[in-house]
Amino acid sequence: MRLLSDYINNDFKPFSLAETVVDVQDFFADNSYSHFPLLDNGVYLGCISSVDSETFESEKSINDYRYSFEGFFVRDTMIWLDVLEVFARNNANVVPILEVNNKYIGFYEITDVIKFLNETPFLKETGGIIVVEKPTADYSMSQITQIVESNNGKLLGVFVSEANAEKVQVTIKITLGSVNEIIQTFRRYNYEIVSEHNEDNYLNSLKERSEYLDKYLNM
Repeated sequence: MRLLSDYINNDFKPFSLAETVVDVQDFFADNSYSHFPLLDNGVYLGCISSVDSETFESEKSINDYRYSFEGFFVRDTMIWLDVLEVFARNNANVVPILEVNNKYIGFYEITDVIKFLNETPFLKETGGIIVVEKPTADYSMSQITQIVESNNGKLLGVFVSEANAEKVQVTIKITLGSVNEIIQTFRRYNYEIVSEHNEDNYLNSLKERSEYLDKYLNM
């Protein structure tokens, strides 16, 4: 599997303070980037937003708009989840990459990070998805893992997909196997099953039919 660092991009040079507003506007007109990094003598100053650049006066220098620069970036050592968070938090499809010493080394595009994500076992491998919910004060990642593994399931991934002050929703991907047994165990531990499952629905249907038959025989 490729490393996230394999997707570091240098197809375009960063902007500099010598750029004119027209240069920046023309760049964004030709490329569908939400932002793009700017350097001054090799020092990262921030990103220029394509939306902001549309409001700039074309005859001015980009240096006149230093106040609008957005300072977000990622490190080349960050894991993909943290990188993805920076994309989402800044509503960007490009993020600059800096080394530990703050040297600019390139940028990530969101499409490349999604490609990397698609190659992870969580998405690539065949498995079953279970979404469970429990009060925030009561849920435990270690307990979730223990429930899956005690039913001979193997975790491909688990993450908190929704959370608030009252409840936490956790998405779990497991190798295909004892999905129904895992679901029933979660219920015994007072987890609510948010996702729908064919096996689970089938058992519920059998239970309903059995109850109906009992009522019929007892008439």
